[in-house]
Amino acid sequence: MTRVTLSTTSVLGDLRHRIEKISQAGFQGVELNEPDLTGNFGTAKEIGHFAYELGISIDVLKPFHDFEGLSGIEHEKACQRLEQKLALMHDLQAKTLLIGSSTCKDASNDSEKIIADMSKLAEHVHREGFRAAYIALPWAQHITKETEAYDIIKAVDHPSLGLALNSYFSLADGSQAAKLRDISGQHIFHVQLSDAPSLNFDISQLKSHFGLLPGQGGLNLESFIKILVRIGYQGPWSLARINSTINESRETFTSDGYRALISLLDEVAKSEPKLQRPLVNLPEKVHLTGFEFIEFAVDEKAQKQLTSMLASLSFRKERAHNSKSVELWRQGAINIVVNSEKKGLAAKVMALNGPCVCDMGLRVHDADRTVKRAAMLGAPKFSQPVGSGELDIPAIQGVGGSVVHFIDEKSDLHRVWDIEFKPLAKTQKPQPAGLRRIDHIAQTMRYQDMQSWLTYYLSTFQMSKADVVDVSDPSGIVLSQALSSPEGEVRLNLNGAGEQQTFAGAFLSNGFGAGVQHIAFSTDDIFETSDQLAIADFERLKISPNYYEDLKSRFQLPEDLIHSLKYGNILYDRDEEGEYFQLYSVPLWRGFFFEIVERRGGYQGYGAKNAPIRLAAQMHYINSLDQ
Repeated sequence: MTRVTLSTTSVLGDLRHRIEKISQAGFQGVELNEPDLTGNFGTAKEIGHFAYELGISIDVLKPFHDFEGLSGIEHEKACQRLEQKLALMHDLQAKTLLIGSSTCKDASNDSEKIIADMSKLAEHVHREGFRAAYIALPWAQHITKETEAYDIIKAVDHPSLGLALNSYFSLADGSQAAKLRDISGQHIFHVQLSDAPSLNFDISQLKSHFGLLPGQGGLNLESFIKILVRIGYQGPWSLARINSTINESRETFTSDGYRALISLLDEVAKSEPKLQRPLVNLPEKVHLTGFEFIEFAVDEKAQKQLTSMLASLSFRKERAHNSKSVELWRQGAINIVVNSEKKGLAAKVMALNGPCVCDMGLRVHDADRTVKRAAMLGAPKFSQPVGSGELDIPAIQGVGGSVVHFIDEKSDLHRVWDIEFKPLAKTQKPQPAGLRRIDHIAQTMRYQDMQSWLTYYLSTFQMSKADVVDVSDPSGIVLSQALSSPEGEVRLNLNGAGEQQTFAGAFLSNGFGAGVQHIAFSTDDIFETSDQLAIADFERLKISPNYYEDLKSRFQLPEDLIHSLKYGNILYDRDEEGEYFQLYSVPLWRGFFFEIVERRGGYQGYGAKNAPIRLAAQMHYINSLDQ
């Protein structure tokens, strides 16, 4: 069975709590960071017994370094430290001691001296019944690369001395995993998996500042794992590094880490028969085919505000729930649910956050298998009492307490609107404005929560991520991470806000711990839609006239197009693939808003260059309400 482990240094709380959380998340072992033990009030024997009772092993004790290449009194001190570490390992019932290459300035670079010292260490470790895994630290004094460490290990040639590898150290400088092909897998004792931005940087200067979970960065971890498996590595796969700048997210690190690591190893195992799947019955990543519905939680006042805006967008109130205060508004393939119930999920969310999106439905091929995968990766299932004549729609509780329902066509789930809702009497209905479907949804959250959401989506669904974009808000910076299903039927934007004075930050400060801040609808003709919305008295966001003067110089657009854009307060972007048009509503509830977009050609972006213009217009509108 493929084993997965996690370092105690990446979890918050006292040591017992850390080990318990690691076990609960599904890991089979831990890397015990000795400083976590040093500050603990229990003895090493007690901690070892505690881990044993939980059924989790202490695979690695770390760190131990500055041993090789020393002379005289310093060498004697290093040997004494080794004795102390081995005694500690006995008490902990640990298996492997992680040896970092020496960072000591006085350490000799004489290879014969280093080999002799490591031979001595290997023999001592062997007598005590343990193993030592030697890892090359990029910031060490002499041994800075895994190939250099491997040369030492081959020269020592002892069964108790092997190599430890860290994908971050091996790949972050732009290297390819193929450089590891000549290493014998039998000589590799431990492997740590860590992602990072694909920047080809000098990690000897950065150390832990860019450590990310698998999938959050740009390193080719799949290739790294495949190479190691093919050369014979059969040991555990560990998460041992966390970005030191995002400590606030460590509360979810165990669940995020397990989700990311299992998903990665399972993906590799599909094409690499030598790697056992970490979870035998884990369903495939989920193929999303679209948004089925977006549900709002509202009170009486917010219901009037929302339905008034939906009507001005030419949505039609088509159905009402058979037994609840729930309405279905429709246009094209877009289903908007307005829930003003006084009990249940929507009422709880309304009481906590105020009016907001409380639920979304995603179309999938198999709803039950979707929930099974999410649950096996640690996402809690969601359920609430189902009344007579209602469907029990499979759902999970997402990051931050959000709820996602799944609709498929294998059962009656796709008939939910016919089964649970009754048609309303035919009345005069507005002329549709040409809104076809949901183009994308933007979720706003704290900076430190973005990576958690990213891991949740990428590990559960077939989605790819774009590069993170810095969006300039008039009062700060917002980070934006775009995700998309392969065909673009489901697009998500994750926006991280830190400063409350930003527009996105204000949305969070109003009670939305992490939620949908805007929904974008697609149209085939933005100008025709704009004209119809004018007839329906849609209140659109007014854009500064200066923006359209700038468009002339940036894109050399025809004067009549500039006039049409300005007249409709429509924003414009273009790349080598196509064109993009954007039209916004004024904000609702001091933060939420709708967007209407048209994509021409192969444009796949989101008009990131226009975001500061939109944000400035929204802040101007909000400020005008306060005057």
